[in-house]
Amino acid sequence: MSLTTAPTSSSAATAKSVLDAAFPNGLGAFVDGRVATGSGDSITLTSAATGEPFATYADPGAEGANAILESATAGAKVWGALNGFERAAILRNVSRAVEGHAEELAILESATTGKPIRDARVEAAKVAEMFGYYAGWADKLTGQTIPVPGNWHTYTERVPWGVVVAITPWNAPMFTAGWNSAAPLAAGNSVIIKPSEFTPASSVRLAQIAHEAGLPAGVFNVAAGLGQTVGAALTTDPRVGKVSFIGSVPTGRRVAVAAAQAGIPALLELGGKSANIVFADADLERAAEGAISAIFSGAGQSCVAGSRLLVERSVHAEFVEMVAAKAALLRVGDPLSADTEVGPIITPQQFATVTRLIEAGMDDGGRRLTGATLPESLSGSALKGGHWVMPTLLDGVTPANRLETTEVFGPVVGADAFDTEAEAIARANNTSFGLAGAVWTSDVSRAHHVAREVKAGTFWINAYKTIHVAVPFGGFGDSGHGRSSGPGVLDEYTQTKAIWVPTRAAGSPFPSLSY
Repeated sequence: MSLTTAPTSSSAATAKSVLDAAFPNGLGAFVDGRVATGSGDSITLTSAATGEPFATYADPGAEGANAILESATAGAKVWGALNGFERAAILRNVSRAVEGHAEELAILESATTGKPIRDARVEAAKVAEMFGYYAGWADKLTGQTIPVPGNWHTYTERVPWGVVVAITPWNAPMFTAGWNSAAPLAAGNSVIIKPSEFTPASSVRLAQIAHEAGLPAGVFNVAAGLGQTVGAALTTDPRVGKVSFIGSVPTGRRVAVAAAQAGIPALLELGGKSANIVFADADLERAAEGAISAIFSGAGQSCVAGSRLLVERSVHAEFVEMVAAKAALLRVGDPLSADTEVGPIITPQQFATVTRLIEAGMDDGGRRLTGATLPESLSGSALKGGHWVMPTLLDGVTPANRLETTEVFGPVVGADAFDTEAEAIARANNTSFGLAGAVWTSDVSRAHHVAREVKAGTFWINAYKTIHVAVPFGGFGDSGHGRSSGPGVLDEYTQTKAIWVPTRAAGSPFPSLSY
C-alpha cells in the first residue's frame, strides 16, 4: 500500500478505506513477518472525528499471544547473534524506509486515531529519526576493563535481555511504537509492541515496513489485542526479559506488579500534572504562546501537557486573558484538514472523562474563560458526533480544586495566581507526579533555581514541550521510573556481564590439593 495523498475529510468511511488499503486481508497482529488475524473476541474501532465505528478486528487470545512469544523468542536469538555493525546497517535501512513511507503512515495515523494530519506528519518524521539515531549506537555498545587485585584480566560486556515487551498508549501510537522499539532493537533485543486496542493500525504498519526493510522475522512483532488477554500474557511470561510501559498510573502499577511477580523488571512512563510557571518579568507574549502549545497541542492528550498555569499575581489577570484570546483563535476541526490545529479526543471513554473533569473543575470554583460551543464547521457537519472538546481555560483553580492534582489528559488548563517564588515552587511540587514543567522569566538566576527545585524529569526554561530521542526522558514519583530515551536508555535494555580471565596460573586454594 502506498497512500501518498491524504483524503479530503474525515468520516467512518474514510477511516475504513484507509485501513483497508493498508491491510487488504484484514487488520491483526504482526507476527513472524506477516499480519495474522486473530480468532478471539471482536474489537471495534471508532472514528474520533465522527463517533462512528469503522472497523472490527479479532483479539489474538491466549493462542495468539503464545505464537507472538514463540516468534519473538526465536527472533531474539537471530537478532542477538548479529554484531552491532550488522544491526546498525539494518536499522539505518529501517530509518530510510520509514522516511519513505512517512506520508502513508501519517495518513493512516490521522484517519484511524483522529490526530491532526499536521501532527501525524511531524511524528512520522520523528520515528524515522529515532531509528536513525539508535542505528548510530548499535555498534557502540562497549564494556569496560576493570583493574582488580591479583593476576586477573576482568572485563564487562553488555548483553540484551532477549525479548522486550513495550506497552504503548492510544494518544500517540506510531510515535511511541518507534520510541519504544528503536533503542531495544539497537541493543540486540527483539521487541513486541502491545499497542492500545483502540489504535493499533499504525504500529502494525510500522513493524511491517521495518520487516520489509530488513529486520528478520520475529524481531519486531505487534500484539494488537486486548490488555486483559494478550497484554496480561505478555507481561507475565518467563520468556520476556523486560517490560516497558507508557500509560496511566493505575494501569502502570498493575503491570509493574504483575511483571515483578513473574520476575520481570519494568520501565514505567506514567502520567503528569505539570506546572507552567510565569513570572511578571517574562516575555508575556512568548509565554502565552508557550502556554497554548503546552496544553492544546495534541488536544492535551500528552503526558507532559502543561495543565497547570501558575502566574505571578501582578500580571495574572492580563496573562490569562491573553491565553484565552489566543485559545479562541485555534482551529479545531477535521483531523485530515491540513489547517486543523486541534483534533478530537481519541477514545469515547476519555471524552467522557474530560467532560466530567471540566464540570468538576467548575464545581470546585474554576471560572471558564474560553467558549465551549463547537464551531459551525463541526456542529453543522457530519463531524458533530465526534469526541470534540474546545480548548478550555479555567481560572481560579486553587489547591482545593480537584484539577490541581488530577490529570485530565485533554485540552484543559487550570490557572491560578502566586505571590512569591517559593510559593510557585511549592505549588508546582504539590502533586504526586513529577514528569515535566517550565518557567518563564528574564531572570537567569531565578530560572536555574526554579528548574533545580521543581521535581520533574524534564524542565524547560522559556520554552515548553520540546523533546528529542537523544535526551533522557522520564519522571519522578507517580510519573514513573527509568528513562526511555537518550544514550543511557541502552543501559535499560542491556544487562552487564562480568568476565574474569586469569593472567597467571594460580595455585590451588586448598593446600591438600597442592603437589
